[in-house]
Amino acid sequence: MHVRNDSHFRQPAGKRLLIPLLALLVAIPGCSDDDAADDRVLVVVTTNILGDLVRNVVGDDARVEVLMPLGVDPHDFEPSSRQAAAIAAADLVVINGLDLEPGLEDVIEGARGDGTPVFAVAELVDPIPFVDQAAENAGGDEDGQNHGDLDPHVWMDPLRMAHAARLLGARLSGVDPSVDWSASADGYAAELEAAHARVEAILSSIPSERRALITNHEALGYFAARYGFEVIGVVIPGGTTLAEPGSQQLAALVTLIDERRIAAIFAETTEPVTLAKALAAEADHPVEVVILHTESLGEPGSPAATLVGMLEVNARLIAGALG
Repeated sequence: MHVRNDSHFRQPAGKRLLIPLLALLVAIPGCSDDDAADDRVLVVVTTNILGDLVRNVVGDDARVEVLMPLGVDPHDFEPSSRQAAAIAAADLVVINGLDLEPGLEDVIEGARGDGTPVFAVAELVDPIPFVDQAAENAGGDEDGQNHGDLDPHVWMDPLRMAHAARLLGARLSGVDPSVDWSASADGYAAELEAAHARVEAILSSIPSERRALITNHEALGYFAARYGFEVIGVVIPGGTTLAEPGSQQLAALVTLIDERRIAAIFAETTEPVTLAKALAAEADHPVEVVILHTESLGEPGSPAATLVGMLEVNARLIAGALG
């Protein structure tokens, strides 16, 4: 079996600082009079999931530009020249961090070096290590891991995101103290805390002996830690969708699925499900492939179009498969 292993184009270090300037020159003809007249704070956000958090905190008091469109894998995203210009022009750049957005690192570091404030969410909300046991149980190795030791997928825990909302409100107060950012941040944090209670209730139907997860990649570590699950195996090793599983690891994963009588493999909307379906077909008992929203929100108007909705949709899907 084989999955793609995309590589990222990296700008040489000597050219890195030219990116924002060149991008700005490209973007200037596209600036509108409305943009020029709008003196609100400009917040540029990397992922659409964090974009939802930011919009809920700032409301109409700031302009928000989200770089990654729906359905995009953040591990595999490269910015356009116009987006690089937006990063350079921002009053605040909100990133996930912990190497989730490798294709943006050079542009963001260049902007940071030029004095643009950068708010890195994941490192501020008590990040946890990757669960190495998941790869070990599946017979994999970590040669393809490029995330480092800490798991960046913090948005899968609503309580961490509630904390992130309050931290963002405080950070925005330093950018523009004329707005009471903390009040709206507290309000949205309360929504996330209420969502956590609903997720707990949804998952309560799953008995403890069935709280074992096989996932496409290690995106559910925070979910598992918060709600009493164990990630026992992953299809793509190393915490990133850019790694490549070997045949020995995949065979070991099928054995694990059979031995533990796993009922479902949890795939994701941003990645092909071909490999997960092939593994399910190899099992000696029926195994469902369930597609979760892990790295992108759903389409506008869908139940997973917001962070709160996404978390609850995922909970229902997991409970339906394992409960």
